[in-house]
This record gives sequence, C-alpha cells and structure tokens, in this order.
Amino acid sequence: MGVEIENDFVDEATTSENNRTETSTNATTNGEKDITKEKQETVPFHKLFSFADSTDILLMIVGTIGAIGNGLGLPIMTVLLGQMIHSFGSNQTNTEDIVDQVTKVSLKYVYLAVGSGVAAFLQVSCWMVTGERQAARIRGLYLKTILRQDVTFFDKETNTGEVIGRMSGDTVLIQDAMGEKVGKFLQLIATFVGGFVIAFTRGWLLTVVLMSTLPLLVVSGAAMAVIIGRMASKGQTAYAKAAHVVEQTIGSIRTVASFTGEKQAVANYSKHLVDGYKSGVFEGFISGVGVGTFMFLMFLGYALAVWFGAKMVMEKGYNGGTVINVIMVVLTASMSLGQASSGLSAFAAGRAAAYKMFETIKRRPEIDAYDPNGKILEDIQGEIELKEVYFSYPARPEELIFNGFSLHIPSGTTTALVGQSGSGKSTIISLVERFYDPQAGEVLIDGINMKEFQVRWIRGKIGLVSQEPVLFASSIKDNISYGKDGATIEEIRSASELANAAKFIDKLPQGLDTMVGDHGSQLSGGQKQRIAIARAILKNPRILLLDEATSALDAKSERVVQETLDRIMVNRTTVVVAHRLSTVRNADMIAIIHRGKMVSKGTHTELLKDPEGAYSQLVRLQEINKESEETTDHHIKRELSAKSFRQLSQRKSLQRSISRGSSIGNSSRHSFSVSSVLPTGINAIDPGLENLPTKEKGQEVPLSRLATLNKPEIPVLLFGCFAAIGNGVIFPIFGILTSSMIKTFYEPFDEMKKDSKFWAVMFMLLGFASLLVVTAQSYFFSVAGYKLIQRIRLLCFEKVVSMEVGWFDEPENSSGSVGARLSADAASVRTIVGDALGLLVMNLAAALSGLIIAFVASWQLALIILVLIPLIGLNGYVQMKSMKGFSADAKVS
Repeated sequence: MGVEIENDFVDEATTSENNRTETSTNATTNGEKDITKEKQETVPFHKLFSFADSTDILLMIVGTIGAIGNGLGLPIMTVLLGQMIHSFGSNQTNTEDIVDQVTKVSLKYVYLAVGSGVAAFLQVSCWMVTGERQAARIRGLYLKTILRQDVTFFDKETNTGEVIGRMSGDTVLIQDAMGEKVGKFLQLIATFVGGFVIAFTRGWLLTVVLMSTLPLLVVSGAAMAVIIGRMASKGQTAYAKAAHVVEQTIGSIRTVASFTGEKQAVANYSKHLVDGYKSGVFEGFISGVGVGTFMFLMFLGYALAVWFGAKMVMEKGYNGGTVINVIMVVLTASMSLGQASSGLSAFAAGRAAAYKMFETIKRRPEIDAYDPNGKILEDIQGEIELKEVYFSYPARPEELIFNGFSLHIPSGTTTALVGQSGSGKSTIISLVERFYDPQAGEVLIDGINMKEFQVRWIRGKIGLVSQEPVLFASSIKDNISYGKDGATIEEIRSASELANAAKFIDKLPQGLDTMVGDHGSQLSGGQKQRIAIARAILKNPRILLLDEATSALDAKSERVVQETLDRIMVNRTTVVVAHRLSTVRNADMIAIIHRGKMVSKGTHTELLKDPEGAYSQLVRLQEINKESEETTDHHIKRELSAKSFRQLSQRKSLQRSISRGSSIGNSSRHSFSVSSVLPTGINAIDPGLENLPTKEKGQEVPLSRLATLNKPEIPVLLFGCFAAIGNGVIFPIFGILTSSMIKTFYEPFDEMKKDSKFWAVMFMLLGFASLLVVTAQSYFFSVAGYKLIQRIRLLCFEKVVSMEVGWFDEPENSSGSVGARLSADAASVRTIVGDALGLLVMNLAAALSGLIIAFVASWQLALIILVLIPLIGLNGYVQMKSMKGFSADAKVS
C-alpha cells in the first residue's frame, strides 16, 4: 500500500492536470452536443414577451393601435386612387369637372397623410422602446440566472464562450423579434385584412378570382420561414462554437503562447467559421428564392387582374376606377402578406435564439444560492463531518469518487488532507463548500446537514483559497472587497496587512487602485495568492478551506504565503489540501486519502512512528527530491555567478563605449538603440515612448479597405450588381405596364379585349424575370458578405492571438470583449457588402430608370414630383438615424 501511494504521489501533478483536461474536454463536448441538439428547438412566439411589465404592455397596446392605423393607410389610399383614376378616365373631355373632382380627392389624401404619420410614429416609437426594455430585462435575467446556477450546470450544460455569445448576439436577435419588426408585422397584417375588406366591398367577384394567388403566397412564405429558421439555428450553433474557441484561447493566452498553439486555435476557429459561412449562404439563397417567388406570384396576380378586370368591365358594368381599386387593394394586401412572411425569418431566428436562454432562465438549480429558505443561525462552531458519503461528479457519473467515505474534523482544529491525485481531497473541499451534494450520505456542519442551511448564509461562513487564485479584471481594492459586501477602506487595508500584501501594494504606483489585468495577469503568483488570502480574511470565515494554496508558488513566495496562512488559521476550523508535506507538519490531524478511503490519520509525530506507513514513505520521498533540487540549485547558482560576472564586464565596457559615442554628437548616423545590444537584465527606456498616447481613438475604416478584403469575391459581386440592376428596373417597367393597363380599361371593348391579353402576358414575363434576378442578387451578395465575415473574423483572430501578452492586460482586450467584437462587429460589416450594397445598386438602378421613363412620359409632371424627393430623403435619413441610435447601445453592449 505504501509503495503504491508513493508511486502515485510522484506522478500526482501530471495526473491531476490530465484529469482536469479530460474533464474539461468531456464537458465541452457534451456542451457542444447539447447546443446542437437544443438549438433546433424554438419557443412559442408569445413566450418572447414573457418578461414584459405593465409599462411594456401599455406600450405594446399603443404600438399595436398605431400599427393597425398605419396598416390601414394603404388600403384606404387605393380607394382614393380608384376615385382619382375614374375622375381622369370618365372626364377626359370635361376639364372643369376633372379639376373639381381631383381637388376633393387630393384633400382626402392630405387627411390620410396626417393620420398615417401619427399612427406610424406611435407604431415605431412604442415597439422600439418596449423591444429595448424587454431585451435588456432578458439580458439581465439571463446573467442573474447564470450566476445562480450550481457548478453541475457549468460542468455539463454550458461554457463561458456560449454565455458570451448568447448575451452579445442572441439577445439582439430576440430584440429584433419583439421590437419594431412586430409593429411592422402587425402593420402588414392590418394592410392585408383591411385590403380584402375593401376589395370585397368594392367588387367581390373580381376579388375572389384574384384571391387564387393567395394560397401560393402563403405556402411559399411559410416554407421559406421554416427553412430559414433551421439554417439560422445551425449558423448560431456554429458561431457559438467559434465564440467558445475565442474565449478559451484568449482566456488562456499565456498557455497558448507558451506552447505555440496559435495555429491550432486558428484552425479550430476557422473550421467553425466555415460551417457558419455555409449556413449563411444557404439561408441567403433560400431568402432570395422566397422573395423572388413572391414577386413572381404578385406579377402573376397582375396578369390575371388585367385580363379578368377587362372582362368585368365588358360584362358586369365595372368602371375603370373600381377595377383599378380592387386590383391595387388585393395585390397590395397580398404583397403585405408576402412582406410579413419575409419578416417571419426574424421571428424564427429570435425564437431559436430565445429557446436556450429561456430554458436557462427557467432552470432552478438543486443548490440555489439565491434561495432564501433554510436555517440561519447566529453563528457556527465549525465542526465538519462527512458521514458515509457516496459521490461521483455529474460529468463522470460512472466514476465513483467516494464509496461510503467518513471524516470528522473537530471545531477550531487544522486538518490536512494528503494523498494521490484523484483520491478525493479536493472533492472534500467541494462538498464542504456545497458546490455539489453527495448521492448518498451526509455532510454535516455542527451536526446539521448542510442541505438544511440557507446556501448563501453557510457559504458566507466558509472561506476558500485555491491553488490558482481567481482575480477579476478590476482593481486590487475591488478584488479584496469581493469577500465582503460594503467593506470599508480600513477593513480592506487591514485584511491586506494580515495577508502580507500591504507592502507590495504600497509599492505600486496606484496602490489599491492598481488594475490586476485579465485573471490577475499583471501580478505574480505569490501576489495573486496573497490578494486571494486577503479576500478570505475580509470574509472572516469560521471555516477556512485551503486547496493546495501554496503548491504553485516558488520557495520564497511559499514561505511568505505560508506564514500568512499560519497566522489566519488560528481559532478557525481549517482544512488544508497540500502536496508539500512541510506545509502540514503543524496540523492537528493529517488524513491520508487513497482512492476515496482514509487509510490513516494522526499528527505528524504520530504518523512518523510507523516507518513503513504511507506518510513516512511520502516524507522520505520528498526529502530525497528536496536534496536533489538543492544540488541542482547549487550548480545553477554557480553558473549564474560566472554569467553575472561576464555580464558585469560587458556592462562596464558598454558604458564606456556609450560615453565615447555620446561625445561624437547627435548625428542620426551614429544613433542606435541601446536596448538592442544590452544583455538580459539591463533595462533601457526609449524616452520617445513616454510621449505616445495610451489609447487610440476609434477610427472609421474606409470602404476601400473593405473592398480590398472582398477582392477575391469581385466576380461574385459583379454578378450580384448585375442582378441588383435587373431587380432595380423591374418596378419602373411595372409602372409602364400599369399605365398601359389603366388606359386599356377606358378603351372600346374590341381594343380592350385584345390589349388586356397582351398586357397580361407582359406581366407574366416580368414576374419570371423578377424571380431570376431577386434570387441571383440574394445569393451572390450572401456569398460575398459571408465570405467577408469569415475573412475578417479569421484575420482578426489571427492578429489577436499573435499580439504580445501585455496587450491582453487591458480591460478592453479581455476574452469577453474580444469575443463580443468578433461576434457582433464582424456581423455588422456583412450588412455593408450584403444588404446595403445590394440595396444601393438596386435603388440607383430604379431611380435612374424611373427618372428616364418619367421625363420621357411628361417632363413637367416629373419636375413637380422631383420637388418632393428631398423631403422623402430627409425623412428616410432621420428615420435611419433614430433607429440606429435607439438600438445601438444594446447591440454594442
């Protein structure tokens, strides 16, 4: 038994590290499987509003009323349009009646404009405000729920990268699905319903015929929404995995750099980006097919309308204004339904993003630190007892750690736990902290089962100092005060003095306000450990748990920290897990743990009485190792002494050379960098560095640079631009066809019959062309846009992992900040190449072709209409700025 323990103890550090890595890998793999599985699920749409308060409900009611009013504006406008057309068509020879009738209709247009403006303002403002409020509330609840979860949740169900990705990316998708897009959807539905009410009122027979296109519109829209929702889920899963790679790499950048693992990290990141790219391109293609199909069906409806409308004029006595009114209101209502179906993609993405977040928010941990129930005593004595405990970690349920383990630690004593890696020493610490509950047996504090205590209160009586102290990227003062809410500066200083940390803190330029960097990277191991001890002292716990608190320190730091620990262990129940037996000599009891069993216990003196015992053999083994280390240190010191002498000679010689060189003058020809020739250990500071700014101001990147990044996709962009131009000229051509259609309804019946068939065929051809160009535009720009995202994210990540380690000490360069920038900022860049560029080209083509057609048809009327363009442009600019400013904070944070 003793020899077996001895051999295991020698390999303890290596085995421990391997176990941690295996556990982390298993947890990550399981987490990724859960993501893949659960991200396919969605929440019901009404559940998105589960966290609305009374103010949000009021805003949604007012916004809904505004959306309905705004949506009814278009159907009412078609009625006025029908009246206007009939005024022109029926009074072509009577100019006086035309002016009188057109004036009356124009006044109605003014009333409609005012009403629609007020309704649109209420719709957009109310839905944007409530969307922002609810998204912020969901973000806060998600974070609060994450913080209240037990350790099992982090072992099995999530990881840091996923949490960051969901808070920075998924909440934006949820906000889109419950904000202004809901108002837009309600507006379009109101247009659809109101349109058909008017259509059936004005001409039910023509309406019934035109409704034959509706089933096709509904089917195409629903199919597109389902497919896009699935692809959005797959894309989110891929980018969540990529975010996890970023967090793991940046959070452990020193380890990555020391093992030159940058290429491997970049390769893993690139693999997940490729999956996201494929999902995004397919999603763009399906979106294009859906919109193109809708356009095709819409023009098919116009073809049917012009043919059957002429039939109604000839056979049922309809006039041209009524036919145009019915045609326009039915197709406007149908178009609104198609637009609403395209908006369903945002709802599908929001529902998919909300599923995992809402499931997490609803999750109630078995060990709930926020649960107010449970016993709260005046104080505890600190007696600890593990009674017949059976336990295995949730991530490895098949591996039993304790099988009927028992241990009693009297109050106010110090107990040391010694044993091989995996024997269960740290598990005892986790059970006493109630990070986990045993599957059977009891963990008792002062004879009371820990499950009966209020979790928050009992943990407040327990202090923990781990092997690797966890410091947050804030000041030393904030890290120490984390041990006690509302701690005064005097209490913080007193704790730092007791922890032997006051001396090195006072030497720092900013003292307690010094930033420690990400994970305390700007402090040494001993300094970080003393900060952690000060935090535990400030807590003033009755039970102190020291989990290998000095094993990662060098001999000097260990001695200082050990003195600190010896000082604060007085009058406390202390449980020490240690590798170095020299740190546990003075313990009241030393327990030897082996494979979940306590094989022996006693004081240092008592255990040494058995020369063949496990403890005695461990002591002899460490003494041999110590002698070997001392011999090695002696040789190293002799070599260092000889090297130091040579460096001292070099330094004097160098100083003489510099003195001679300085007398030559300040010629740039003789200047050189002193630091480039100094031996290690000699510092030289370039005075010019002191004048450099500490931070760079944010700069806007010129579009030419983005174009350079997208250079490999220039052929794709050109094809996309050609498709966008084709898409842009569709509606100007549609205007020509519409005017010809209106003219047809006021022609003699013989000409009307012939011309109606011709224009019906023209509308069908226009619809087919629209299907082709819209699909091509969406596909090509998706390829270019998602390629740009992939390239920017990859280049950015490659640059980040190659930065010097000191760069990551800045708060804005922490793993969370970098991960959020790679997630949100790169996606924002895609809209420039994808949506924005396509719309720009399409709108320019539409504007240019429309102006040409307008000036050819009637240049006088075209000039009058041009006067309104600056007002329309100003309106669009103000609307864009207000929406961007309103939601920018949420999307940046």
